[in-house]
Amino acid sequence: MTVISKRPISGRKLNRFFIFILLSIVTGCSQIDSEKRWNDGLVFLETDIELLPGWNKDKVLNAFPALQRSCRSILKKLNRRHNSQKKLKKRSGWKKVCDQIAVRSFGEDSFREFLKSKFKAYQIRYRGSDEGLFTGYYEPTLDGSLKRSRGYNTPIYPKPNDLIHVNLGEWKDSLDSSRILGRVVGDKLKPYFSRSDISKGALDGEIIPILWLKSEVDAFFLHIQGSGRVVLPNGEIYRLGYAGKNGRKYYPIGRYLIENGAISKENISMQSIKKWLKENPGKKRDVMNMNPSYIFFRKLEGKGGPIGAQGVVLTTGRSLAVDRNYSKLGAPVWLSANFRDEEGKIIQRLMVAQDTGGAIKGPIRGDVFWGSGKTAERLAGKMKAKGSMYVFYPKGINPNFISR
Repeated sequence: MTVISKRPISGRKLNRFFIFILLSIVTGCSQIDSEKRWNDGLVFLETDIELLPGWNKDKVLNAFPALQRSCRSILKKLNRRHNSQKKLKKRSGWKKVCDQIAVRSFGEDSFREFLKSKFKAYQIRYRGSDEGLFTGYYEPTLDGSLKRSRGYNTPIYPKPNDLIHVNLGEWKDSLDSSRILGRVVGDKLKPYFSRSDISKGALDGEIIPILWLKSEVDAFFLHIQGSGRVVLPNGEIYRLGYAGKNGRKYYPIGRYLIENGAISKENISMQSIKKWLKENPGKKRDVMNMNPSYIFFRKLEGKGGPIGAQGVVLTTGRSLAVDRNYSKLGAPVWLSANFRDEEGKIIQRLMVAQDTGGAIKGPIRGDVFWGSGKTAERLAGKMKAKGSMYVFYPKGINPNFISR
């Protein structure tokens, strides 16, 4: 779709602005020792791979296609011309192991042996605890139309032209995971419009929506999931994928509903939140707007699954959304969580860190991708489990000494 913006920004103004803002941010951040983040109680405890909980019960080969996609993405980035020798040296361990994963094929036993011979596993511990929170997400199926009408009046927007995205890692390696999002107002970078701003019409007439959905509530949860399948009136499937966000901090409205007694803590789930919003039409918009985070979408071609933050197609039950400040995208992760999967088995399996999310914050935190369909919706909606996670790093790389 063509994006139309009425707010043109001159190249000269942008250049003046970026020279000022980047020098200010990079200079300020450079005064902070990047390894101090690891002094807040975060420890990676080396663990024998064969002693991982459930190691011998999982079919680890089911995670290989996801890992292969991730390795190909890692290698593609390492082969870019602008990479410094320092960055290439820093990532040489990943290159060596990914060179093999990208082209090899395995059986169950040979893949297990490969993992043990090439990787070390580290349990993540934070402030003396190895326990964290694990939730789920999925690809919803929604009703929508390419044309606005009385029945279809909730817009889904593409990424705006005036949304500025700055990756500070391009200026300083130690700021690799630091990003700024906003819009230029005069000669200053300001936060982008919030969900409340947009719901009140901040983008009306500025951007042509990709399509229109029937339900405001469905659109809200589409933003949380980050991807979806839209069934058009003629039966055609239109697949939406994540294109960007407004940069505002995610706020879980379930927390508000619990604190105000609308839903009990024991009964909170995606399903119960949806039910409350639909039963309270006069309050739903105000409650949804308490979450200022807003997601923009793009049309996905082909029949593959949704695409995660690493830029690869996600794999049902094997892709994990993580906090990229603590976990490397593309790394194998062993998850042990007190939640039963579609077969009724406790989750103890090999996964791959391939995505991120506004609510996924902290070192022991993850979001399991369950795929699409009713079963995926049920699992994702109900999953809120305590558990532990173990990250895999190529031998020779110790995450305790990585400068982030």
